[in-house]
Amino acid sequence: MAAESAFVRSAGSSSTTTMAALFNSSSTWKHSKRKTHQFLNTHCVYDKNRFYKQLGLFSLKKKIEDAVLRAEMLAPLALELEEERRNEQEQLIRDHDLWDDTAKSNEILAKLADSVRVVDALRDLTYKAEEAKLITQLAEIDAINYGLFRQAYDASLDMSKILSKYEISKLLKGPYDMEGACLIIKAGGKGYPEVWVKQLLRMYTKWARKLGYKGRVVEKRSSTNGGIKSATIEFEHEFAYGYLSGETGVHYIINFNNGSAVHEVSSASVDVVPLFLGQAYDMQIDEEDLTIVLPSKLEEEQRQNGPLVYIHHKPTCISVQSSGERSHFANKMKAMNRLKAKLLILALEQGVTKPSDIRKDEIFNVWQKETCLIHIS
Repeated sequence: MAAESAFVRSAGSSSTTTMAALFNSSSTWKHSKRKTHQFLNTHCVYDKNRFYKQLGLFSLKKKIEDAVLRAEMLAPLALELEEERRNEQEQLIRDHDLWDDTAKSNEILAKLADSVRVVDALRDLTYKAEEAKLITQLAEIDAINYGLFRQAYDASLDMSKILSKYEISKLLKGPYDMEGACLIIKAGGKGYPEVWVKQLLRMYTKWARKLGYKGRVVEKRSSTNGGIKSATIEFEHEFAYGYLSGETGVHYIINFNNGSAVHEVSSASVDVVPLFLGQAYDMQIDEEDLTIVLPSKLEEEQRQNGPLVYIHHKPTCISVQSSGERSHFANKMKAMNRLKAKLLILALEQGVTKPSDIRKDEIFNVWQKETCLIHIS
């Protein structure tokens, strides 16, 4: 019995030992399998990140190559043309006595300054193209250096900006297209025009910010429903008027309610006049043709704006106003500049040289113009 018991104990002990060995072996296999899965997952993530990084580098390289190719195709010819134009302006200065006609001399000098600025920009464009190409080559030698590619990409962005600005300057050839712009938005009489004016104001300021410029809201009249009755924005950068002159007219927005046939239409008028960045045009306006109105102090307090100045031009029935400055005198000067700019545009549209030759019966109100821009929401 003792021997049998010993045999039983010995057999039980051996079975226990075997089960423990199998359990340890199973645990080791599971741990090894888990580590293998972790390694594979890490390797997959690494491969994915590596793929995306290579894809990003390829995209950057393609953009850089496109910008360099565009610069190499356009810059040499453009630089040759602009240098020839600059030489012509310099020859005019040598042949012309600057003291005989001051106005003509100022015009020639202004054109020469523009030509010199354009030539310098195109030369800088050529240097940036060579720089981007060289940095790209160095990045490839340095086993695809992401930092160098990023530097070359920044240079390509500068190239694109210079080329785009040059192309726009060639397209916008109007006499006032190079000037800044004063944009005036007024609510209409349908739907929710004050809310629509607020949206338009946000749209124009966002557009300027996207281009790297600043749209300064100088005047704003709020409404009781949280909207805006009217707003005036000044864009003090070159070619702003050329960009925005096409916005003049009536803007409508159509709001559809859950796809139903019933919809709401809101309207607002937009008027754009040049904002002269340098010396303003010297235009003589007879004071007898003007009616200048200064609201009372009580009216100004009710408006909660600055001191308003309202100017009416009798021969053309054009009215302008300004309330964005701190004094009546400053607002009067700004309103006069807006009136002169409006008269210059009307004279240009009617093909006359003097504001006194503007024909009143051919002047159209912004609301009567055929220009109509429709936005669907």
